[in-house]
This record gives sequence, C-alpha cells and structure tokens, in this order.
Amino acid sequence: MNASDHIDQLIADTDDWRGRTLANLRKIILGVDKDIVEEWKWMGSPVWSRDGIVAVGNAHKDKVKLTFSHGASLPDPENLFNNGLNGKVWRAIDLFEGDEIDERAFQNLIRAAIEYNQAKAKKKLASGTRAKTAKSKDA
Repeated sequence: MNASDHIDQLIADTDDWRGRTLANLRKIILGVDKDIVEEWKWMGSPVWSRDGIVAVGNAHKDKVKLTFSHGASLPDPENLFNNGLNGKVWRAIDLFEGDEIDERAFQNLIRAAIEYNQAKAKKKLASGTRAKTAKSKDA
C-alpha cells in the first residue's frame, strides 16, 4: 500500500467525527498546492510534505491533532495554533468534536509552512554551494 492508501484506510477505520475531520483537513491541505506529497511515517501517521514536512496528522481518542514541524517559525495571525505554544519549534492545532477550522486561515498557514520549507532549502543549498566553492579555491 502506498501512503495515500494508508491514509484512506486510517480515515475509513476512524468512522466517527475524527475521521471526517481528518478527511476535511487532508482535502484542504492537498488543495493548497498540487506538489504536496502524502507520506506514511512513524508506524501510522499521515504526513504532508512539500520541500520538507508541512504537517503531521493524528486522530487521538478525543481530538484530531495536526502538528506543524516548524510552527513556531510560522505566522499565525488567526491564532489557529492552540498546542505547543511555549515550544521553540513545533506548534499544533487540536480539534475536538464540534470544532470547525477557518479554512482560509488554515490554507494560509499551509502556504506559510511551504514557504518556510522552501526558504530553508534555498538557504541550505546556498550555504552548501559556498562551502564547495571555498574548498575548490583551497585545492
């Protein structure tokens, strides 16, 4: 089974509000950027990536959690993040039964995560290029 099939199965097996919530979040995430890739990691977690991890989703007993790997570095003017607020790296959105998410604000957060990943990748590439150039001058 590929990652998308695993996620389909997780949603089907979670046949209550949590499955519907996870399916809706997935639909929004995939609709933001056609190059987002679905992955299946850590023995059962849906992961959405674009030039690095954007978010990890999990259906827990009483909530659906969407964790952003670099959430502390992302703008969140609509205050979607409600977990991990004191951490230095990740942030999460915990949704409980009956909660709704502001779709426009969520899409903006996904875009910001993608932009963060792309900027980080460009910076890494640029520093790697300089290091190779410096080495070749020494040779």
